[in-house]
Amino acid sequence: MNPLDAAGLPAGLDLAAVVAEQPYPLVFATVSGAHLYGFPSVDSDVDLRGVHLLPVAQLIGLGEPAETRTVMADRDDVEMDLVTHDLRKFVRLMLRRNGYVLEQLLSPLVVHRTPTYAALVDLAPRVLTRHHGHHYRGFAATQRRLFDGTGQLKPLLYTFRALLTGIHLLRTGRVQAHLPTLLAAERTPTYLPELIAAKRTAEHGDLGDLVSRDVLDRDLRRLAERLDEAQQDTRLPEQPSAIAELDALVVDARLAACGAAR
Repeated sequence: MNPLDAAGLPAGLDLAAVVAEQPYPLVFATVSGAHLYGFPSVDSDVDLRGVHLLPVAQLIGLGEPAETRTVMADRDDVEMDLVTHDLRKFVRLMLRRNGYVLEQLLSPLVVHRTPTYAALVDLAPRVLTRHHGHHYRGFAATQRRLFDGTGQLKPLLYTFRALLTGIHLLRTGRVQAHLPTLLAAERTPTYLPELIAAKRTAEHGDLGDLVSRDVLDRDLRRLAERLDEAQQDTRLPEQPSAIAELDALVVDARLAACGAAR
């Protein structure tokens, strides 16, 4: 089965048409957010992420190009937002221990792909470092503060997901953003499936009395400690090893887009 068909996306939403409407050619587009993480609700918006190629003329003049495009719209009665970066910016983010862009690149929910996308995927393992632990620790802390302020399930599940993705990455060298899959791959609190099921009914639903705050505090503290231990023990390197290859990929893609050669 196509992963897009199993992701809980709204029926009838034509994401390929969204891709076709973009003003710059896309290198790839994937679905991110709650649909990627495995806990969409019935009223979740759709987060589409990707990479575009700016025309050379916008890069070689005196002005600073806008390297990120954001489009928010209602499509087929579904709230959707599309965020794409120019290829050069995206690769720079890849090299800055940014787990978020790697999750977008490696998302199995692929809407549009090109040979350049395939090359990026092939090089992705060589940008992983032990320092990606910092990304997931910081992201989890931000989401925990949101949960503490709102009591909503969404930031709580994002907190668990970030910690478990970080632990799994540092332990195995693989980026896994899908929380239900992580439940089978890592030691996790037994109540998480219940929280996922509860979140499906409402995007901004509250935790209520599903789990006590004392239990949450204990379990999140233990996961944070496991993330620290995984970062200390990981076999991932200190620095990425694919810098030269990624630089060549950006140059070749840009030259090919304008019909030039090295």
